[in-house]
Amino acid sequence: MNPKSYAAVALCLFAAGCRTVSIPSVDTTLRLPETYLSGSRDTTGSAATPYRLLLTDEILTALLDTALTRNIDLKIAAQRIEISQAQWGIARNALLPQVSAGATAGVDRYGKYTLNGVGNYDTNLSPNVEGSSRIPDPTPEYFAGLRSTWEIDLWGKLKKRRQAAYHRLLASVEGRNLIVTGLIGEVSRHYYTLLALDGELEIIRENISLQEKAVELVEVQKAAGRVTELAVQQFRAQLMNTRSLEGQVLQAIQEAENQVNFLLGRFPQSIQRGGSIRNLPLPEALAAGLPSQLLRHRPDIRAAEQQMFAANLDVSAAQLDFYPSLTLSPYIGLSAFRLGVLGDPQSLTTGILGGLSAPVFNRRALKANLKINEAAAQEAYLQYRQSVIRGVSEVTTHLSGIERFRGVVGYKTEEVNILKQAASTSDNLFGTGYASYLEVITAQRSVLQAELDLITLKKTQFHAVVDLYRALGGGWQR
Repeated sequence: MNPKSYAAVALCLFAAGCRTVSIPSVDTTLRLPETYLSGSRDTTGSAATPYRLLLTDEILTALLDTALTRNIDLKIAAQRIEISQAQWGIARNALLPQVSAGATAGVDRYGKYTLNGVGNYDTNLSPNVEGSSRIPDPTPEYFAGLRSTWEIDLWGKLKKRRQAAYHRLLASVEGRNLIVTGLIGEVSRHYYTLLALDGELEIIRENISLQEKAVELVEVQKAAGRVTELAVQQFRAQLMNTRSLEGQVLQAIQEAENQVNFLLGRFPQSIQRGGSIRNLPLPEALAAGLPSQLLRHRPDIRAAEQQMFAANLDVSAAQLDFYPSLTLSPYIGLSAFRLGVLGDPQSLTTGILGGLSAPVFNRRALKANLKINEAAAQEAYLQYRQSVIRGVSEVTTHLSGIERFRGVVGYKTEEVNILKQAASTSDNLFGTGYASYLEVITAQRSVLQAELDLITLKKTQFHAVVDLYRALGGGWQR
């Protein structure tokens, strides 16, 4: 085969390496509903509201400040941001020449019938070569200087990878913001749970006091022959049941306090808290805003969006891997075959080597890598879509919960008042012999359960407010 044939084959292989593959398009359209199902059309989203303005309990805000300073998950998230920043720095520096300084030394002994051997022998016979210019045999080679490797970003491949790393850095920042939002929500929920448990404990102890008096009264009536031992046993059994509830609530308080301390990054200790939840007013109503505002406020949606951008850039970079790449390798330094003259200015040497290469036999690997990045981009888009749908659903759920529980609490409050009157009436009737002890026990039990249910509903109200605040993306703004 003549040289022209070799050149033609090389040109065909190079052209084959430059041919790219088609990428299926990704449908990234996502239509959001204009409003939430609750009909809220407020233009001011609560996500822009600092938690200090929403949660006005000074004790709670102090706990939140401690959590934002000492929470271990936040510290871990900060380290992840450091990692992402370093990765972005690596991708950013890929656009710049890679320069290294070094010194090398070597020695070669050329054979008599080699090109270098004949050339060196012939050179030393020249009258122009004398002294330190004569080539020794064996021939050392010394070099001290700078060498560089620089891939020229002809098609923007390296720039796209740098942009992808930057979007992943932004995603890691949003990941920290998501932890902040979740942390504020969790600490607040546990705090209101503690207030509710305190309220339950207060109600239970009030009922224990009333039931102890009832036991004393029924024992007096038994001594007078008005009731039997069965009545006394029923009242005592109810008293024991209520005392057991006290123990259960005390354990629940201990567990809730431990959860708060864990979120605050400290060992178990007593948690200070305000007054009873029975008299605690709800925070001001939240402005839900429009669903489109979730895209700016919710950290999980913002993080998913940045990951989607990064994945799409990865696909573009993977496609550009099929294009030829140009690499330059310049160098400058001192080079000599005698160590004594290495520092002489006449030993200064410079050079540059350029290479243009295109993939030929590794196209299967590049195609597989492209498919991997394409699938990752599809997955990132689906995760983004899922996070948006989840966000709208959560806001809708908590909005309706706040509206409905307000009415439920009103009905339950009225029920408690009626049952208290019924319990008082049953006590009076029992004292005059017009009601049985079972009616008294039932009335007392109903009041206790209704009061505990009311506490639970009020706790649910506060939880719904906190959950809506978190669903709207609030809490992470500084």
